[in-house]
Parts: sequence; structure tokens; C-alpha cells
Amino acid sequence: MSNRLFLPLNREKNLDTAISDRAYVLTDPGAGTGLSVLNRLGREIVAGTFPPETRLPDEASMLKRYSVSRTALREAYSKLAAKGMIVARPKVGTSVRPPAFWNMLDPEVLGWHLQTKPPEEIARDLYALRRMVEPPAAALAAGIRNDEELRKIERAYEDMAIKANDEAELVEADLRFHLEILFATHNHFIGAFSALIHAAMISTFRLSWRGAEAAVIKEARLKQHGDVLDAIRKRKSDLARQRMETLLDDSIRDVNEALGIK
Repeated sequence: MSNRLFLPLNREKNLDTAISDRAYVLTDPGAGTGLSVLNRLGREIVAGTFPPETRLPDEASMLKRYSVSRTALREAYSKLAAKGMIVARPKVGTSVRPPAFWNMLDPEVLGWHLQTKPPEEIARDLYALRRMVEPPAAALAAGIRNDEELRKIERAYEDMAIKANDEAELVEADLRFHLEILFATHNHFIGAFSALIHAAMISTFRLSWRGAEAAVIKEARLKQHGDVLDAIRKRKSDLARQRMETLLDDSIRDVNEALGIK
């Protein structure tokens, strides 16, 4: 998998541009920089090279391992500690913390998971999270959305229908559809949630449409999106929740099919 790290979506930008700009990524520039050691060590911790509750090698060993300066290594340690991934204790050393302490909504931590974890594990966990957030968000949006927000959801759906045969464009329009629903809740915490995980979501969106390659299935998924939109348009909160639940349940089946999971 490409060593790419997606950055969070800025809601103040035009959403169409921002999603396209997910291509604005941090690439590993090679040894000798703080960014490089941060990405390399972060990926290795997530991959289990340095297991939870174990001490990292001494500083001299780590400097040799990553070919970086002491300043760069310590900067990487500081950033990983801020993400909850490591902890330094006097006279003990620096240890890896259990994953329960990691900031899983941090875009870099998410990126490292996408780069190192099996796709079926990522897809399962992300859909479980989306299943908890998106149906009630759809219900809330149905009740309080304004006309401008409705039009943004409508445009995203229209783009999905127009670009159904272009996977990249379809995935971007689908992502925009779901994000605009989250933004229409007027809940800043939900908005922040969507911005942080949009990069991780993009991988499961792509998988879900690959699993729905058959024309009849793709048509059914498009109709389900339209049904969610219709419920939001008519301000039917309970129906919007129910239809979003159905859409997500069917989409995870598409992902499982794409991954060959029975």
C-alpha cells in the first residue's frame, strides 16, 4: 500500500475542492527528517513491530535505526506522545501505550492503520462506527436542515447518478453525499468527526462500489441514496434514520463481497 497520509477535510473550503484535495497528502520523504521518523515509527507501532506495553529501544539504537538527528527523533516522540501512542517515564524509558489510549480520530493515526491493517478489519470497524453515527445524523438533518444544505445533498446525489460509470467520480460524490448530511446536523462535534475520518471512509466507499459492480446492484444502491435524500427533503426523521441504516447494512455486504468475505 502506498505510504500516503491523508489530511483532515477543512469544512471552510469548498467541499468539492476539498474532497478532490484528499490527494494533498504527506509522502514519506525518506530518512533524515522528523516527518520521516514520525511516519515510519508510527506505522511500525500500529503494525505491531513495537507491541503495546513494551519499551522502545534505547535512543542510540533508534537514532541508528532511522538515521535521524536526536532533535528529529525527540520531535517524533513528542508528537506520538501527544497522539497517546507512547509514554516516557524517567529512569524507565519510552514505552508503547495500549491502543485504547491512541487518538484513533487523529488523521495520521488513521493513515497508519490504513497502511498497515488488513482491509477487512478496517472496513468492519469503520462500518460499525458509521452505523452508530450516520443513521441518527440523517434523522437530525431531516429535522433541522436548511434549504442550502438540502441543495448540497441533492447536488451530491445528482453527481452520483451522472458519474455512476466513473469509479473515482462516483466515490467522491458518494462521500460528499454522506458528509453533507453530517454537516446538515449543525453539530460541530459530528462535523469534526466527519472531517477526521473522511480519508479512512474513502477506502470503504471504493470497496462498497466495487462490490456493487453488477448494474442491478449499483442501481439499487443509487436508489437507496435517493430514498435517504427523499426522507430528508420531506423532513421525515424516523424514515431517514431507517433508510440510512438499510443503506449502510447493504453497503457493508457489498464491501464483504469485494473482499471475498462470506
